[in-house]
Amino acid sequence: MRKKVIFITGASGEVGQALLKELAQEPGVQILTIDLHPMPPEMHGLSTHVEGDLLNARLLARLVSEYEMDVIFHLAALLSTRAEIQPEEAHQVNVEATLQLLKIAAEESQWRRRPVQFIFPSSIAAYGLPDRETKNHFQRVREFEWNQPRTMYGCNKLYCEMLGSYYSRYYRQLAAEQPPTIDFRSVRFPGLISAFTVPSGGTSDYAPEMLHAAAQGKPYSCFVREEARIPFMVMPDAVRALLMLAKAPRQHLTRQVYNVTSFSLSAAQIRDRVCAAFSGAQIRFEPDHKREAIVDSWPADIDDSAARMDWEWAPAYDVERAFSEYLIPNIKQRYAR
Repeated sequence: MRKKVIFITGASGEVGQALLKELAQEPGVQILTIDLHPMPPEMHGLSTHVEGDLLNARLLARLVSEYEMDVIFHLAALLSTRAEIQPEEAHQVNVEATLQLLKIAAEESQWRRRPVQFIFPSSIAAYGLPDRETKNHFQRVREFEWNQPRTMYGCNKLYCEMLGSYYSRYYRQLAAEQPPTIDFRSVRFPGLISAFTVPSGGTSDYAPEMLHAAAQGKPYSCFVREEARIPFMVMPDAVRALLMLAKAPRQHLTRQVYNVTSFSLSAAQIRDRVCAAFSGAQIRFEPDHKREAIVDSWPADIDDSAARMDWEWAPAYDVERAFSEYLIPNIKQRYAR
């Protein structure tokens, strides 16, 4: 008999580690994780971990034969900056692997006659405003506005949202008897900042990079100008959003893709908070105009009113609490050791 599990892909990444710690606290939960990399020593024992490639069809078939995937948190992705350098590989990792998992979830839903829940973290990169003037005019963007991404990562995320909606609503719609489809739910995250993991290739990573560099006494050159602004969220709220959406009654949901956010800051405002916390911080602004142009195509803020209405989303950390209670003390402690 197969073991019923929560399946987390990309589990050794920033969001994956934080999510795994939260889920492992729930009694009776069995968790299966997969990543190309091993889990850090402090995470051992929290899950059954597989080191492997999601594009390995034989590996996925073996996992399906051993485990019944009740919920899938699909976090694995090649992030925005790396995706621009390797767009074909990004498409394989971000789209083809997602498609394979959606097919597995659909087949599992049909086999057991009830939906597998598929939770997909999307990104602010799914948006694409054409210029700074437009960005300044449209201050808070809703889910269905400006879905014209200018990066491979953004294109991948937007397409996977659409694939998820297809598998959730229309898969095998011409069959004589339409079988149960998956329960696909997605959150569009702003820039994420973690106190416990180091950034790994995202275009919004200038914010956490400032913090981690200052805590180590290293100089940092910020690749966007001082006025550049996008929304952010700290990692505990990102995990809360995923778990809240997963637990929301399906009948309460009016859409399948939801914005979530916490606070919006310019790069200069982040610099000022970092310098106030780390007196020796050395932060310069040396814009990389190509990377900065990507940040400029993302909204200065996003409208998360649908999530607040449908599943009572609200961030636990506003900007003051994010820095004073979560980021600064934990990052100081991390590097003091």
